[in-house]
Amino acid sequence: MPLKMRQSLAQIEQAFRYEAELDQRRREHLRRKAIHRSRVRHLEREKKRSSVRFYVLVLTLVATALIVTVAMFETLYLLLS
Repeated sequence: MPLKMRQSLAQIEQAFRYEAELDQRRREHLRRKAIHRSRVRHLEREKKRSSVRFYVLVLTLVATALIVTVAMFETLYLLLS
């Protein structure tokens, strides 16, 4: 009878180690997955911010060009009149 008990304890310990290893693998997989999602979200936010900055830059350049053009023609009109 003690031999049977030892076998079942050994099997229980083996099963416990197996489940612990599976849990560790699952945790590691979930951790990697979360890190990947975090990186993807960070890159998407950076891309969105970059495109907004680009549009603001373009708008600023166009506005500056218009203001300089209007000021130049007004100055030319004042000088010639």
